[in-house]
Amino acid sequence: MATYSDLYQTPAQRLDAFVAQKLQPDVEWKKEIKDVVKRVEEFLRERCFHTPIFLDREVKVKRVVKGGSFGKGTALNHGSDVDLVIFLSCFSSFQEQMKLRGDIITHMEERLTRCQKSLAFDVQSITTARTWRRGAGPRSLSFYIQARRSSKRIKVNVLPAFDAMGNLARNEKPSPEVYENLIKSRSKPGEFSSSLSELQRKFFKHLPVKVKNLLRLVKHWYIKKVKAKCPGVFLPPKYALELLTIYAWEMGTQRAEYFRTEEGFITVMMLLQDYENICIYWTTNYNFGNAIVRDFVKNKLKKNRPIILDPADPTNNVGEGRRWDVLAQEAAHCLKQDCCYDENDEEIQSWDVQGARNVKVILRQSGWKDWTLWMNPYDLIRRMKAKIRQELKLTGQLRLSFQDPSGERQLLRGRDTLAQYGIFYQIVVYLLETFWPEIQIFVKGPNNHSKIYAVDPDDYIQDLKEKIEEAGGFPVESQLLEFQGQRLSDYKTLRNYGIQDSDTIVMSNC
Repeated sequence: MATYSDLYQTPAQRLDAFVAQKLQPDVEWKKEIKDVVKRVEEFLRERCFHTPIFLDREVKVKRVVKGGSFGKGTALNHGSDVDLVIFLSCFSSFQEQMKLRGDIITHMEERLTRCQKSLAFDVQSITTARTWRRGAGPRSLSFYIQARRSSKRIKVNVLPAFDAMGNLARNEKPSPEVYENLIKSRSKPGEFSSSLSELQRKFFKHLPVKVKNLLRLVKHWYIKKVKAKCPGVFLPPKYALELLTIYAWEMGTQRAEYFRTEEGFITVMMLLQDYENICIYWTTNYNFGNAIVRDFVKNKLKKNRPIILDPADPTNNVGEGRRWDVLAQEAAHCLKQDCCYDENDEEIQSWDVQGARNVKVILRQSGWKDWTLWMNPYDLIRRMKAKIRQELKLTGQLRLSFQDPSGERQLLRGRDTLAQYGIFYQIVVYLLETFWPEIQIFVKGPNNHSKIYAVDPDDYIQDLKEKIEEAGGFPVESQLLEFQGQRLSDYKTLRNYGIQDSDTIVMSNC
């Protein structure tokens, strides 16, 4: 059977064989990597931090963890760096890591230069990677190891990190306080992702072998067909494509263990062409249960797309500010190649995957039970209204609104989409049905939350107060209502004060 060296010349039905023959790490390579990891870890423990007191404090290696592609099990044969995250006892917080990391890396560089021979390998090109902050110290130590004369050089990156997770049980989620502290550190997005690397490993660990092979195929495409053609271009990281691929598999197959690799590959290419509509996140490790995390993530989801949040680190949108248009152009070119056509020269069909998950909308209407529906965030709101009208047999004018984190009530207009409001998460939408000549108004209480009421413009303010009391608000005699700074008198009408549809009245307790 023919073998193929170029992805674009490989027929779609041969992609699995292409991955097996060209991309999966061979046995010898894995042995070399394992040996390198063992020797570097021994050096770190016994030669680098063997003196217990350093920087006027105790410094011990708590553990060393493989990060990057080797930690996730998606390494390419002879084509991936070895990332080692070293958790040290001297870091008691994210801030401590930022403060001391530069001195730690400088110390490691000095010790490695002095003790190179103790690794029994040829150590070359020792360098440090700097942070984005002006004047800040290095953030990682990198060097190349020539394991054997016949092998290629292996790049090793050592990243000192704060042990934010501690001894987290296998299936246990991190405490919300971990993410509170991360958010409060106000650091650069992803600055402390190394501290959360074990969560990244867990996210990938139980993926089926076929999914990991699909990840290898997508990364190979990125390296050979995009990065090689565009040196110096600020491209999205490989990690962003890995997460996009996992999302495509989850949504396209409902997490099936077996699927057609070519269909998955083409689905990723299709999503890349529509990158401006990508908004992806997971609630595997963090969710909306904690107020600080919830508000932070919701604000993140309102940023410019594409959005792909690291499932281990909500601060890190892994594709932010990158040249996705370059990937989109190459993806369009890729879809015209042999790897995207079957043996009958027919186009392979992609999975039915949109750029964001459907949103759970909890519909709330006074006097009715909550009702749940799922909406594509890119569908027009008028489509949601049509679903509601049909399901609930409503005949009046439907008014939809929601409460944003600031407490302001916002209308959902039929010509807009949920995405235009930055809504990609579970949301409570309030429904009000009005009949002419009724209008809807918002009444904002002392708690900064608003309620909606259907009123006739010729109703008295006293009538509105009675409706507020009936809905569980303050007693009529305790209400003080104001509109645009003017106190409202009980026996004047809403029209007298120029109150119009969707205006807000402020209520306080007198």
